[in-house]
Order: sequence, then structure tokens, then C-alpha cells
Amino acid sequence: MDDSQQKLDHQLSQRQNSIQNVLYITLGLNLLVLETKFSLGLAMGSLSLLADALHSFSDSASNILGLIAMRLANPKPDWDHPYGHSKFESLGALGIAGFLIVAGIEILSSAVKRIFTPLDAESLTVSNLNLMMMIGVLIINIFIAVYEAQRGKALNSKLLQADARHTLSDVWVTVVILVGMWGVRLGLLWLDLVLAFMVAGLVFWSAWEVIQENVPFLSDRVAIPAKEIMDIVMDVYGVLNCHSITSRGVIDQEVFIEMHLVVAPREISSAYKIVETVERKLQEKYGLVHATIQLEPYENIQLLEAHLEQPYDSKA
Repeated sequence: MDDSQQKLDHQLSQRQNSIQNVLYITLGLNLLVLETKFSLGLAMGSLSLLADALHSFSDSASNILGLIAMRLANPKPDWDHPYGHSKFESLGALGIAGFLIVAGIEILSSAVKRIFTPLDAESLTVSNLNLMMMIGVLIINIFIAVYEAQRGKALNSKLLQADARHTLSDVWVTVVILVGMWGVRLGLLWLDLVLAFMVAGLVFWSAWEVIQENVPFLSDRVAIPAKEIMDIVMDVYGVLNCHSITSRGVIDQEVFIEMHLVVAPREISSAYKIVETVERKLQEKYGLVHATIQLEPYENIQLLEAHLEQPYDSKA
């Protein structure tokens, strides 16, 4: 294994360990938030707060799912997975979306039941201590969302970015719940039910965003436009033609590029030096790149040009 490959493997392993450390920290904080919201929801008899606790349960469950996904997402390829295991990370993100959808359905179900079995004023109470504890929960949620978003961007992790979006929705939900708690203190009991439906809507929207972000990667959508790659490659001295370009992956994380290349030198050693230059240029532009380049003889281009120059015969 050459030095560049060893460096690549080390970078990928470091990235994986960093993502796991972030998930462990957020898991501990999310469990604290879950316990607080669930205890307050039971003590107050608040449907919206219990629904929010269910949302927080999906936060903790998504952290655990993310840790499992990162265990499976070994960056190093093996015989069964020659392109590595990076898609497990996006599968984990889709799992988070699944938890969000389930949480949203449970919230809607509880809200509909509350319509037919409303609570009286004595069953729904809010104290000053309850409000202070929820403000503390809000501060923790804001910290988690900002921390995960920053680390997700720095590590270019779809999993952390999806989880940060999940937690950000929890921040807005907590703000809404605080407003609802104040409204209940003023005697507006119906506000608790209305907010439960709003929480469900926010949860479903977060799930949709995660799905939209990860499905293109899992379906091998083009990572880099072929024209963009061609412009870089054709700028390398000695390259005559570049075609049949495909790409997939995530820029600045890991990208796989395949192409056919025609170069001026006929000697294999000189041609290979040009291939190495092309690979280096692509890595300078896009980060970690695995390029599979097939050299073609110059005669192939001559045959193609001769074919294109032939007049079109409509009777053929």
C-alpha cells in the first residue's frame, strides 16, 4: 500500500471516530432531555409535552442508530464491498427519518384522541418550576443542534447533519411548547391540543428534508457534472480527449470517478505520468477521489472523427 493510500485510510478512520464521539455526547444530552420532558409531561398532564418527549425519544434512538451505522460504515473497502461502506451512514440517516415519521404519527394519534376526550382545567397545570425546567431543556437542545451542525459540516457527515436538523426541529418544538405552557397558565387549555398538531407537522417536515438529502446519494446520483470534470482533465498537458465520464459519492468526503482518456504520448510510462497528473488535479479540486481511468489509443479518436464527418444518408 502506498503512502497516499495509507494517508487516505487514516483520514477516513479519524473522521469515523470523530463522528462517533459527537454521537456519544449528544446521546447523553438527549437522554437527559427525554427524562425531563417525560417527567414534566406526566406531572402536568400535557399532551403536547408528552408528544415532545416522544420526539426526544426519537432523538436518542436516532443517536443509537447513528452509532450502529457508523460501526458498519467502515471506510476501508473489503472483498465484499470494494467501494467501502460509506452508504451505511446515509442508511442511518434514513433510519432517523423513519423514527421521525413514527413519532409524528404517534403525536397525531394522541392529539386526535384528546379531541374526543378533553381534559378539565384541574388536570392540566403549569408551575414556575415547570417553566424553568423547560427553559433549561431549550438551552440544551440549542447546544446540541449547533454543536452537531458545526461538527457535521466540518466532517462533511450526512448523518450528523441529519441529526442536527432533527434536533433543530426539537428546538422549535420546545419553543412552541413553552408558549403553550404559558397559554395554559392563562386558562387557554385548547392551545395544548393545537400545539400538538403543530409539533407533528414540524416532525414530518424534518423527516422529508432528511429523505431528500440522502436518497440521491444512495441512488448513485451524479456527484460532479461531466462537463466540469472534462474541463479539469482537458487542461492537463498531453491530454487529447476525455469521454465516458461518470461520478458518484460526496465531494470532499469520497468520490468515485471513471473515464476514458486519450493522451498524446505513445509510450506507456509517459502516458501513465499524465494519468497521475489527472488524478492529482481531481484530488486537489474535490478532495478524496478514486479515479478509474482507461487509456485509449489515439486511433480511436481518428475513427470517431472520420465517422462524424461522413454525410448522413437518410435512405440507409
